[in-house]
Amino acid sequence: MLVVVCYDVNTESSAGRRRLRRVAKVCESTGQRVQKSVFECQVSLMQMEELERKLLAEIDPREDNLRLYRLKQGCEVREHGTFRATNFEEPLVL
Repeated sequence: MLVVVCYDVNTESSAGRRRLRRVAKVCESTGQRVQKSVFECQVSLMQMEELERKLLAEIDPREDNLRLYRLKQGCEVREHGTFRATNFEEPLVL
């Protein structure tokens, strides 16, 4: 399934900046960055739950915002601009 992870971490303090780096690192280990604080992750249900657990361990719910969107099969994603996300459903040519 495709999961979109969006986050907004309060970076007014050094602790917030550290949280931001840790949240980004967790997301980078699972998916691909499509915008500064938005990642697309192709994962199973179990992997999604693990990802959510790891992210919740990094954020401060009193200061930060985390959203995970689980997109069902057949959803449409329209892309505009210079960045093109990798389609992991198609063969990868390196």
